[in-house]
Amino acid sequence: MLERFLHYLQFEKRFSPHTVISYKTDLEQFHNYLLNNYNTTEFSDVTPEMIRSWFVFLIDNKISARSVNRKKTALTSFFKFQQKLGILSDNPMSKVLSPKTSKRLPSFIEEEKMKDVLDNFPSEEKDEFLIVRDKLILEMFYATGMRLSELVNLKESDINSYNSNIKVLGKRNKERIIPFNGHLKLIIDNYLLLKSHRFTSDDARNWFFVTNTGKKVYSRLVYRIVNHYLSLITTQEKKSPHTLRHTFATHMLNHGADLNSIKELMGHANLSATEIYTHNSIEKLKTLYKQAHPKA
Repeated sequence: MLERFLHYLQFEKRFSPHTVISYKTDLEQFHNYLLNNYNTTEFSDVTPEMIRSWFVFLIDNKISARSVNRKKTALTSFFKFQQKLGILSDNPMSKVLSPKTSKRLPSFIEEEKMKDVLDNFPSEEKDEFLIVRDKLILEMFYATGMRLSELVNLKESDINSYNSNIKVLGKRNKERIIPFNGHLKLIIDNYLLLKSHRFTSDDARNWFFVTNTGKKVYSRLVYRIVNHYLSLITTQEKKSPHTLRHTFATHMLNHGADLNSIKELMGHANLSATEIYTHNSIEKLKTLYKQAHPKA
């Protein structure tokens, strides 16, 4: 049943491979908990009390409420799938409440620091191609707000230099078009020129971002690149591609972009996912108020 469910997530719901693996891990952990504590491996025997006891077990073992809620989502989807097939008549998750989570503001880089790293990009690499590629990776995250997986999977054919836009394949294979400015266009054109002179393989001609050997870049490499250059300008804990995605949204909002436009650019399914960035703007207003008001 588990394999059938995972196949459904991957090919019908079109979940990302990362999400499918996470669901698989969560369900296997619950399966083991049932075996060790209730001497059963049948999901049809599951009661709300069993699920609540697992959640208590997880929290007692220092698993965050956010992670527990993700596992709850996996279980809910799995039991709904069984209802859809007619295996279950009731979903035991309907009587299980979610653990409360504390709201975390998205971490982002200040505008002056972003300007500093992009305008004075360190040229510590002797290889011109790698310097240009790494700078373009940071510029593209900051200019488009795309996800790490979206950047890694970009193809040359996704870049439309004539119309200055990029076709992105987002979550659940949803396509969206993101415009870019003339500044980014110049860097893209320079990068493509260097790449064409250096590599002739099919991989290099197909994938947009490639390694120093002409192969498609991978997520860990891109993460290391972003983390390295952001470490030069900030000491904050989070220095990842997702931090640049947050930075894109926060700076857009601070400069007057409306939430619906940011939602479309980022590929959010719901406006509620975009609204978290308004909190950053409120925090900025509070800071400015304290600095500017004589009685603040």
